Amino acid sequence: MNFVNVGKYAYIKINLFVEFYLVDNQDKKSVLVNFGGNLRQLRLAKGFSQEQLANELGVEISQISRIERGIINTSVTTLYAISKALKIDVSELFVFDTP
Repeated sequence: MNFVNVGKYAYIKINLFVEFYLVDNQDKKSVLVNFGGNLRQLRLAKGFSQEQLANELGVEISQISRIERGIINTSVTTLYAISKALKIDVSELFVFDTP
């Protein structure tokens, strides 16, 4: 069990067992698309629209759309915020088949 200091008093339990063997840009794109599809499924399962999730995170709706379509590679802080908004462990965002 690893804990990472993310602030003066806040710690996050890091429990990610994800291995990426990225060889070329096509593999990177595939991971982003698979991640985005998984995020979309989780968001819908929790009853959130893109607009609702964007409002929770304080970002534009277009950013959620671009993440879900695999257009952009989002930040760790956004991943953490998404997991808190959806009330899931951040590792659940990475449960998908890799290329």
